Amino acid sequence: MKSRTYNARSFTMEIGAVLLALLFLVPFYFLIANSFKSFADILMDSAALPKALRWQNYEKAFEIMNYTKAFRNSFIITVTSVVGLAVFGSMAAYRMVRKPNWYNNLLFTMFVAAMVIPFQSIMIPLMKVGNWFHLINSVPGIWLCYLGFGSSLTIFLYHGFVKSIPVEVEEAAVVDGCSPYGVFWRIVFPLLKPMTVTIIILNSLWIWNDFLLPQLMLGPELRTIPLSTYSFFGQYTKQWDLALAALVMGVLPIVVFFLFLQKHIIEGITAGSVKG
Repeated sequence: MKSRTYNARSFTMEIGAVLLALLFLVPFYFLIANSFKSFADILMDSAALPKALRWQNYEKAFEIMNYTKAFRNSFIITVTSVVGLAVFGSMAAYRMVRKPNWYNNLLFTMFVAAMVIPFQSIMIPLMKVGNWFHLINSVPGIWLCYLGFGSSLTIFLYHGFVKSIPVEVEEAAVVDGCSPYGVFWRIVFPLLKPMTVTIIILNSLWIWNDFLLPQLMLGPELRTIPLSTYSFFGQYTKQWDLALAALVMGVLPIVVFFLFLQKHIIEGITAGSVKG
């Protein structure tokens, strides 16, 4: 077996990968650099480094967008929605895999097919149903929406992962006197940890940064961080200096969260692609 040698082709590919990575980092540079500039400096040269760090941009943005309240709303909505998706999605996928009858197969097919339906096509019916059941301008209302819209991808990912868990492990637990719920929560769900972390990351990124659904469902008192950031953009004025500072404060928590757990994404998806 020949050993892999480092040649000019490998060097060229590495340089290309580094340049591609730097290309993706360019938007972050513009965001952070311009968040410390005055509005005039941004208009004059948005690519230049700030002459001085204007921390007052962050102070004003923090006050105008009511960051503490917006952060609390985003945190509550994101956490409750992600926990609900992980719990109900894992149970549904487990049932569909372990009971492969025609009904469960049809149900799984419908969930997968729902992934291709664009949200914009169901906005009007969603608002009508929300008004009928008094779900507008409430945390439970938007929680149910995220639970419905996120179930398809969640069940699809869990479905592939459950197949990699040997049935013999569950049969041994049943022989030891474990109940059906005990088998799932004590045996199966802990084994789903890599995929659960992956689902938590993906859904947290989506829900935290979502703008359209909260714009439709929530009122001013329940504004999330994306909605609060939008307050800097009016019909005739755009406060770019404050808006960019607000964007940094809004993106920073979820970026830190992603970097802390991102190593589990590849692990979870790779393990879920292997069938037992």
